[in-house]
Amino acid sequence: MMLKKFKKAFQNLVFSNIQIVDSNCSQTKILLSNSLIQNGKIWSSLLKEKNIKTLSDAEFKVFSQWGDDGIIQYLINYLSIENKTFVEFGVEDYQEANTRFLLINDNWSGLVMDGSQQNISKIRQDEIFWKHDLRIKAGFITAENINELIKEEGIQGEIGLLHIDIDGNDYWIWKALEVVDPIIMIVEYNSVFGSERAITVPYSDDFYRFKAHYSGLYAGASLKALCDLGQMKGYDFIGSNSAGNNAYFVKKGFCKDLKILNSETGYIESRFRESRDANGNLNYKRAGDRIEVIRDLPIYNTETNQIEKI
Repeated sequence: MMLKKFKKAFQNLVFSNIQIVDSNCSQTKILLSNSLIQNGKIWSSLLKEKNIKTLSDAEFKVFSQWGDDGIIQYLINYLSIENKTFVEFGVEDYQEANTRFLLINDNWSGLVMDGSQQNISKIRQDEIFWKHDLRIKAGFITAENINELIKEEGIQGEIGLLHIDIDGNDYWIWKALEVVDPIIMIVEYNSVFGSERAITVPYSDDFYRFKAHYSGLYAGASLKALCDLGQMKGYDFIGSNSAGNNAYFVKKGFCKDLKILNSETGYIESRFRESRDANGNLNYKRAGDRIEVIRDLPIYNTETNQIEKI
């Protein structure tokens, strides 16, 4: 009961402050984050002592798009992590990202990458770039270059956390990843693909989801495909965020007594309505209608290694 009351109070504090500021103002978000850090530390301490039944129980948001800031705080305080280094792909200008609060609140070191040089320039101008040990890199990430891009920044071996969110080749990038060995893996999944089939978009080194299909729904991989890949790479799946787009994996041997799930027990269907029409306008397709928009497109089955129809 105490944990629920604190979570409600903390969320109210976050949301009431955010409502009165411009959410796109970097400086305001940093000031807001500073005012919440003490509460964040108290929150982390409580989470460490309580029995969290699902990852959504730990959620809160400062800089993450959804409640991932809270999930990450819970995991880094619960698990034994020595190398407090993170890597995150596809961060845009890093104003809304899953590792920004980790950088500021917990003083981790990290590398963030984005395909836009303009976005990387914006990060360089942000005061967090000199206040923290943050490395930034512009580069369009492919399965062929991912290991070299990370290695060039002096990051190798075991690290604390790695997050893949590139709206396309996510499965293929994780499959190719070898240079680092994260304890926590966060990989975006496409809930439109459901929980039963192990499928992903076919690999293309220049994949862009709105070029592949105007809706933006044809991207990424199903949760089952990622769970299967995680097992092959030595990771256990421990759940998804409540938004139904980020899957969490922990390296085998580090899970302690976290509950291990499969793609069906841990699947959460997303409710956000970001699909577009042929003119590029939001058409607000709901969960049950989205799959029909891309029904005839080719998909790669990671179990049979065959191209099928969605």
